[in-house]
Amino acid sequence: MNSLILAIILTVLPISELRGGMPVAINYALNNNLSIWPIFLMILLFNILVIFLAYIFLDFFHRRLLKIKVYNRLFNFYIDRGIRKGADSFKKKYSAYGFLALTLFVAIPLPATGAWTGTILAWFLDLDRKKSMISIAFGVAIAAVIVLLASLGFLSFFK
Repeated sequence: MNSLILAIILTVLPISELRGGMPVAINYALNNNLSIWPIFLMILLFNILVIFLAYIFLDFFHRRLLKIKVYNRLFNFYIDRGIRKGADSFKKKYSAYGFLALTLFVAIPLPATGAWTGTILAWFLDLDRKKSMISIAFGVAIAAVIVLLASLGFLSFFK
């Protein structure tokens, strides 16, 4: 599989997102003597696209899938175990900071702090959608720069 396609797939997946896709894409650009900036922007835009995909899923498909017993049980288990506790904790700790907290949460380049989780968190807390999307997009951009710098440093370490 082409490394660039793999990078795009990793970028839109909920677990890896751009934290997994960006290093692969940057490595592809460097190995093929391509400018990193178009590749960087492409990965960034694909990860911002995730915000819209997550809202589409939550607004349309999720409601229909809740009618399926297995999905309903798994979703409620997941919500009870992770999202509800995390959302309550997030709301208590960071509600004074508003949407800046959402931006910073998404900007942390760790697993489960990206666009998917930020969007689910905003949806679950019923935050203003436009403000949430802007906050999450800023967080994704910050994370992209951090991951880019880390990728360049890590890759130059091995050269």
